Amino acid sequence: MIQSVNKKSQLSKDETAVSTVADISNNNQSAKRVGILGGGTAGATIAIRLAALGLETYVFEKKSSLIDGPPMCHLHAGGNLYREISDEDCVALLKQCIDILRLYPYTVDVRPTVFAVPTRDEGLPEDLLPRLDILTDAYRELIAKDPSNEVLGKPESYYQLYSHKQLLELSEREQVATPSSVDEWMIPVAKYLDLNKVKFPLIVVQEYGWNIFRLAASAQLALEEYDNAHIFTDTQVQQVVAVDCDNCSNADHHVTRWRIDYQLNNSDNSHAKEDAESIEVDYLINACGFRTGVIDDMVGVDVKRMVEFKSSYITHWGDAGGQIPEIIVYGQRGTPNGMAQLTPYPGGYFQIHGMSKAITLFADGLVASNKYSAQPKLPNQYVRYIEDGWDKTPLQARSQQSIDYIAEFVPTFNSARSVGNALYGGQQIPGTDDTLRVADVSLYPNIRYARAENVKASSTLIAADEIVDQLMEIGLLDHDLPANHDRYSHRWQYLAHNSSVTVDKLAHTLAAARGFPVAMAKVNNSVEQVTINSSASVQALS
Repeated sequence: MIQSVNKKSQLSKDETAVSTVADISNNNQSAKRVGILGGGTAGATIAIRLAALGLETYVFEKKSSLIDGPPMCHLHAGGNLYREISDEDCVALLKQCIDILRLYPYTVDVRPTVFAVPTRDEGLPEDLLPRLDILTDAYRELIAKDPSNEVLGKPESYYQLYSHKQLLELSEREQVATPSSVDEWMIPVAKYLDLNKVKFPLIVVQEYGWNIFRLAASAQLALEEYDNAHIFTDTQVQQVVAVDCDNCSNADHHVTRWRIDYQLNNSDNSHAKEDAESIEVDYLINACGFRTGVIDDMVGVDVKRMVEFKSSYITHWGDAGGQIPEIIVYGQRGTPNGMAQLTPYPGGYFQIHGMSKAITLFADGLVASNKYSAQPKLPNQYVRYIEDGWDKTPLQARSQQSIDYIAEFVPTFNSARSVGNALYGGQQIPGTDDTLRVADVSLYPNIRYARAENVKASSTLIAADEIVDQLMEIGLLDHDLPANHDRYSHRWQYLAHNSSVTVDKLAHTLAAARGFPVAMAKVNNSVEQVTINSSASVQALS
């Protein structure tokens, strides 16, 4: 059984079929049903893609709203955080991030990211330059193919280098309230970063912040476009059962329909059996994140995977003097000197990662599946944190450790205080390689089943595309649907009449409901900054 937190759903049972302004008319596929288990970034994005094609799409999410999951802070557009992964994977991440930003253009905080190699590290800043040149060339080629791919600024400014001399000069300048150039963004870095503890040059990359509250708001608004998108939040899936199954006792069996048994969560479980409901679907998609193995066991799929519990911490620092870029200090993952990451939000709030087992990682937080189950078993303590929230004492202790960790490189950050909350959860990792960062979906056409394998949220649209291709191959969708072409030009219906302001309002509501400062749902961008790169799609629909 998939465990769930009992919270009041934002969508009542009578509101599970959300409204629409767009209708894929004359689409004879609308009678086909797809069930999506999990309403995180993968489930919600796949649902948008399938609903736009006219499929009856059912999403089951145990929490009270969509995309309420693990830590999210940085777009990872070029994979620059990961020195250990290949250039090919970094280019794949770049492409995926550009693609996903055209679906969710109002979700990013447009500011640069500063990468620093500490003096204690064996690496050199120059080691990163060949990769950055590859990424710049790849970005330029993508823009040449489609000018609307220019969502990360100008390719000629994708990255810049700052010497020790330049930083000393910038440290003498007055900080600007609203930076409009890279130099102005770097003034607070020059003032606050301990320049004696990093190697030069510093690298500044046009990689933006990615806001989970705005992502959740955008996905909800997008799904409200479709009568054929049925969203069951605050709902517990009890089991999935093959309905039409040929040779079910055989390893090569075929399934044509699945039954999903589910129950809306409430505080009274005395009538659970009577309240349980079922629906049959023609295709089943497992987007349960770190719990995907639970469904694999129900379906009968044997797969190896890992799950890692991670956390980042929310602090307030009133001495920043205004907007600052994200600052990342490289380090070897899992060691006491792991990567330090300071992610800014409006209002003086900061999210902190420290990739050591005393802060973001946990000594017993990485677990693997076994021959008896596809579901890795996290320690009960971490499952309880995910479902019911952190215990106050360890949360405060780790938050303070994160502040102290950042203060080693940003000394005045020692005045920051914890706000008593964190972003945390279990991250799924397909296979047995815990350094894997690029994965999308696994397909099982003979049983009409797919499992989203998204290590990074940016790969969810690619996963959706592969599922669409699979649905065409098995005859649940026609080939060459007109709406399918709209996806590649990003003619998403909700962009025609929603703006950054609309997303902002809903994101505020979601942040407050989840117990986070409302300021964390904001971005520092003007509306013009955010919408400029999606305007072509919007104009095409207007």
